[in-house]
Amino acid sequence: MTRLIIAAALLMSAPAVPFVPASAAVAAQQPAPQQCEQSEAKKAKRSMFGSLLGSVANNVLGSIGGNAGTVVSMVLPAASYLTDELLAMLDCKEQQQAAKATDDAIRGGVGAESSWQSGTRANVHGSSKVTAKEELADGSSCLTVTDVVIVDGEETVVPKKMCRGKGASGYARV
Repeated sequence: MTRLIIAAALLMSAPAVPFVPASAAVAAQQPAPQQCEQSEAKKAKRSMFGSLLGSVANNVLGSIGGNAGTVVSMVLPAASYLTDELLAMLDCKEQQQAAKATDDAIRGGVGAESSWQSGTRANVHGSSKVTAKEELADGSSCLTVTDVVIVDGEETVVPKKMCRGKGASGYARV
């Protein structure tokens, strides 16, 4: 257990490399955004790594009063939070931003909204808002989350259902 705590502390104390967005002129000259393509094996590995990192971060930061949500959201597989329609519209970084917005909104509960602005394309932004909560008879709970994505002035609104089983720690799109 001590090794695990030391490894987690080292990972969290490593300096972060700040993301500096490209200028609008450079971004406008870039080709159409490419999608994040991952094999099933890579998705499973990322999910396992994300779960492990999330567990370690929650244990370490929880014991010192921190919030591991920011760290965990950096490794969220966007496909588990976003609909296929939105995945097709957004590039890899935008998908991560949209997934983090969904995660942030879920943490806030009904009425919570989280917005994001693309760091790669000038006219792309969006938000996620939790609009309803439902408690099911089996002890699980579901949230209705409405995603709004605006690309070059064209708005796309996509509602989705996110559920968490009884005793589970996180929500997943159903």
